[in-house]
Amino acid sequence: MGVANSGSKTLEYDCDKCIAYCCSIYDRVQVTPRDVRRLASHFRVSPEVATAKFTKVFGKERILRRKTDRLFGQACTFLDQDTRKCTIYDARPQVCHEFPAASRCAYYDLIEFERDQQDDPDVLPLVRITFKNGK
Repeated sequence: MGVANSGSKTLEYDCDKCIAYCCSIYDRVQVTPRDVRRLASHFRVSPEVATAKFTKVFGKERILRRKTDRLFGQACTFLDQDTRKCTIYDARPQVCHEFPAASRCAYYDLIEFERDQQDDPDVLPLVRITFKNGK
């Protein structure tokens, strides 16, 4: 199933067949000052404008803003609702560049599993990630 090759590892997922789980089900996408500078350069604005327009503070983290999403309720502000693709792919935050950190993607495995189980290549299992504080 080796779908893509990223350097030395064969990737066993195909983002083009996914519905952008990673852009949708996480409430927070943390951004660094370097990510903000990358966004600013991409949109040809100052880092201060990029910070105000594209990010917000959540607790002690600076995160990307989100917008309404017809599949998941909320999604990354840079997710195209029709194509389910990133509109700033080359300027996306580092955490997005690094996701997933393995040759497999659990969300891709989920969608492939459900499509096989349902015998429907277009089925869309909708999931939500919720973290519970163990304290």
